[in-house]
Amino acid sequence: MTEADLQAMLAARAGSCPICSDKPAEHVDHDHETGRVRGILCFACNAAPGQMRDRPDALRRAADYLEGIVWKPTLVAPGVYRLPS
Repeated sequence: MTEADLQAMLAARAGSCPICSDKPAEHVDHDHETGRVRGILCFACNAAPGQMRDRPDALRRAADYLEGIVWKPTLVAPGVYRLPS
């Protein structure tokens, strides 16, 4: 990655983190298997994918959990609820 690449990525987002949008993007994020640069993130957002082992499925479940979707039952018939699996 060149300095010009870095500056172009920062300019595309006006220097803000593409995940949280409210902190400055200062850390180069990369795929741990391929080494491919994905973007420039703030410190916290750069750590999060690594903590979830770069697994999109785990990140989606984490988002569902934070939004409270995980434990919300679905009404399937009067008085009958289905819990998410």
